[in-house]
Amino acid sequence: MSGSMKTFTMLDIGKTAVIEKPIPTPGPTEALVKTTASLICTSDVHTVKGALPVENGRTLGHESVGVIAALGSAVTGFTEGQRVAVNAVTPCFECSYCQRGFTSQCGGLLGGYKYTAQVDGNMAEYFLVPAATGNLAPIPDDLADEAAVYACDMLSTGIMGAEHAQIEIGDTVVVFAQGAVGLCATIGARLLGAGRIITVESRPERQALSRQYGADDVVDFTEGDPVEQIMDLTGGVGADAAIEALGFPQTFEAALACLKAGGTLSNIGYHGENPAPLQLDLMAFGLGMGDKTIRTGLCTGGSDRMRRLFTLMTTGKVDPAAMTTHRFGFDDVEHAFTMMADKQDDIIKPLITF
Repeated sequence: MSGSMKTFTMLDIGKTAVIEKPIPTPGPTEALVKTTASLICTSDVHTVKGALPVENGRTLGHESVGVIAALGSAVTGFTEGQRVAVNAVTPCFECSYCQRGFTSQCGGLLGGYKYTAQVDGNMAEYFLVPAATGNLAPIPDDLADEAAVYACDMLSTGIMGAEHAQIEIGDTVVVFAQGAVGLCATIGARLLGAGRIITVESRPERQALSRQYGADDVVDFTEGDPVEQIMDLTGGVGADAAIEALGFPQTFEAALACLKAGGTLSNIGYHGENPAPLQLDLMAFGLGMGDKTIRTGLCTGGSDRMRRLFTLMTTGKVDPAAMTTHRFGFDDVEHAFTMMADKQDDIIKPLITF
């Protein structure tokens, strides 16, 4: 397919613009998708600030859905014009990391995260999908694009955070921060059978969504030490699991401190923008012998993961649309990005339509 397309691109650290690039041609194992809807992620904001080293001129974005415009010669099981979504992580499914079950680390540390980090992202009128047979996910006919797009990262990452927390039926779980990914971790904790969900959030609109998505108690850290509040709520016992969904040293330390012995800390927060080292309080760590597990992760890619998330939405178990606080056409993507970067007007997730 010849011609040019509009892309939302990082020109330099701190500088973005909508520019034109050639419409790419898919290789044998790739697919070309015409974008219909996207979400802006806080990770894009981190990248533009310089937290993730990328080449200048790289297209941003990793949360997009659309319709297949062209298929590589080796891609099977799909047709042009089909509605599809693609996870933010696009594994090859062939390397040793993928074969050992670490698809998000495809090819090496964080290697499954290819959009923007390694190749042009998908905040553009068209985008390529690598290893398309395994990464293209058909969107069910009864699922709207504005809901399906949440499976690309937020739901995939948030629910993974709950899975890594090793939640058992009836457990007490604490989720630190209720941005979109933290809200999705709260959804995941509820789905996995947490008996009590405590979330940590100060913004009223996010507190309300947190309760809507399953929080039993919401701790406001502006009203006192969150660990002390959590300990009071749990009768001094602490939580079975804690999910860190912000990426700040203070929240990581608090997540570890509120855990009971034998608990699990699941980290899904992005720590790249905060250069301060993470500190392990020795008593919270049980002097190295507290049987506390720390688990990190990047969202799981692949079509099967997406299919499972779509099922949760089509059966009514999950409705992510309430997180969409703002809507823009692609012509206004720069304004949407600025709002996301500055957290203006109580923004949580902006939906971009093409």
